[in-house]
Amino acid sequence: MKTPSETPALPWMPCCNLRTKKMYIPALADAMVMLEEDANDQSFYWCNKTLGALGRDDCSVHPRACQPGRCCHEE
Repeated sequence: MKTPSETPALPWMPCCNLRTKKMYIPALADAMVMLEEDANDQSFYWCNKTLGALGRDDCSVHPRACQPGRCCHEE
């Protein structure tokens, strides 16, 4: 298991099913491409496949978690 210091920088390839309210606010929609790098980000994210805070693999969804390598990740 990787420790936080071993966690690689985000490649910014979050799953296409990751959703946040920013996507539905026209003035903030472009910012969705630049998802927060802040590890303390408190924004609410959900999986568009499960419509909840857990992905299809029953793990939390977040830009840091929904990256390539996760079994349910889709590009």
